[in-house]
Amino acid sequence: MTDQQSTQFERGTDGPKVIVAGVDGSDSSLRAAAYAGGLARRQHALLAIVYVQPVMAAGAALGVPVADTTDEIAESLAGEIRAAAERVKDMFEVRWEFHTFRGDPYNGLVAAADELKADAVVVGASEQAGHRIVGSVAIRLVKAGRWPVTVVP
Repeated sequence: MTDQQSTQFERGTDGPKVIVAGVDGSDSSLRAAAYAGGLARRQHALLAIVYVQPVMAAGAALGVPVADTTDEIAESLAGEIRAAAERVKDMFEVRWEFHTFRGDPYNGLVAAADELKADAVVVGASEQAGHRIVGSVAIRLVKAGRWPVTVVP
């Protein structure tokens, strides 16, 4: 094993310091966030919940207020997460942050994981049938091999 391979995931600590969970509002992404929250609690890590706001050039070209819509989705997701964190704070507490990035889901999560110096990435399994043929964000993240990736059904 080369020096570079042996230090690829190591950041000088025992266990992860930052766990990124990708959310898009789907049931599987919310389960992934809950799973990542449990990991973060047990590892005393920061849970970075990431929503990637899609850039829909076609909609913007037609005058559709795409940014406003995706901002509303991000605010709604952040509100749901705050409410869930408030409900469980007496049982356990997790340090968490909510981040939004713009772009396609794969590149947005890669940018988030890089910027936040993620030690692990947790995503939900795709709920779209076409992804079995084309490939899902989860599969692409696993194939990238840059972080340990957990895919939650």
